[in-house]
Amino acid sequence: MKWAALQDAGGAVAALAGLQPERTSPEIRNFPLLLRDVDSRRREQAERGIDDLAAVMEPGLAALLAVKARGADATAPALALWHEFRIACAALLALAPPSGMLGPRRSA
Repeated sequence: MKWAALQDAGGAVAALAGLQPERTSPEIRNFPLLLRDVDSRRREQAERGIDDLAAVMEPGLAALLAVKARGADATAPALALWHEFRIACAALLALAPPSGMLGPRRSA
């Protein structure tokens, strides 16, 4: 749930930066499911990372919206936050096992 909200926040930051919206990759979409297949240490690491990223994105997006509401240009700070967001997402995605072309592993 928090991962999806972060992706939505990232999309809002990208829009404020003047970037075209990206299509959600299967890797990003399936990340919460893929975490089920990792050991508890990596899962806890990912959960802490998601919490940390949310702690950055929430006030960052609020500040960007406040700048925009005052009629100022928020493009440069939005672009900086967008780059930080993408770097953090890439680090989190590295904690998940590869899903292959068929998506996450499913078991009966």
